[in-house]
Amino acid sequence: MEPNDVLNETLSAAGSQNLLDFAIRFGINLIVIFVIVRLLYYPMRRNRDFLFTFFLFNIINFLICFLLSSAKLKMGFAFGLFAIFSILRYRTVTVPVREMGYFFISVTLGIINALTSNEQGMILLILANLIILAVAWIIDHKVRVVHENYKEVIYDRIDLIAPDKREEMLADLRQRTGLAVHRVEFSRIDFFRDTARIYIFYNDHRNDSAVAISAQGDDD
Repeated sequence: MEPNDVLNETLSAAGSQNLLDFAIRFGINLIVIFVIVRLLYYPMRRNRDFLFTFFLFNIINFLICFLLSSAKLKMGFAFGLFAIFSILRYRTVTVPVREMGYFFISVTLGIINALTSNEQGMILLILANLIILAVAWIIDHKVRVVHENYKEVIYDRIDLIAPDKREEMLADLRQRTGLAVHRVEFSRIDFFRDTARIYIFYNDHRNDSAVAISAQGDDD
């Protein structure tokens, strides 16, 4: 056999091996990101814009890491890319904390699935993906954390704003809003109109204040 034939066969075998490795890694990455984003995140938040963003960043990040990785470049490239995405923020909207968590998961999955060395084995790669999947499911769906939510209210019982009538004021707010209000903060008192702008605080398993927090971030 001619030396050129041996070289061509070697290159062909290496190319086939790289293609198979790419297909396996991309398949694992796509399955896990689909489960996390479409089955865990979307049923609770119903935000198609973030759904698109998570998939897009994950796939693009995976392709960049896989195609540009090398033995000397892997760790530095991965940390550099992660640092770039870490300081990235949208200028049109304020990204809620939960969405930022899923965003970092999608970026991390792309890096792990693209840059994990073959010496570490596919079993370890699959195990790492399952751990991320399990942690996201447990924290977001099984761990019930109480949120202190707040709402802005224009209050017309100006006679109850005195400190010695605070309990009476809280009782009135609970009756009107149907919420278990446990404290209030005053933003502005208008004696001319006999009204006060206040923030009422109450505990719930849902984070009802996410929209209000985002709106405040947009005004800054």
